[in-house]
Amino acid sequence: MHDHFSNNFKTRVIAVVKKIPKGKTMSYKEVAARAGHAGAARAVGSIMAANSDRSVPCHRVIRSDGKIGGYNGLQGTKDKMALLKKEDAI
Repeated sequence: MHDHFSNNFKTRVIAVVKKIPKGKTMSYKEVAARAGHAGAARAVGSIMAANSDRSVPCHRVIRSDGKIGGYNGLQGTKDKMALLKKEDAI
């Protein structure tokens, strides 16, 4: 993550992601904007990639082009897609 982003930004990103309802998704760009840094989609990706807190539904954060993107799980993208299908998000 970029040095100019604080732990405060990380905290805001986590708070935004925790509010994504089951069955819904949000893009990395949308999460970044709601957390106060619209141009920080890659930083959001880094925060999600490093997340190990299962109370944060990081699988609900996808790419702006609709592609699934990575996931910090056992089978990566495969697990992320399975979770989203289970929630009827895709």
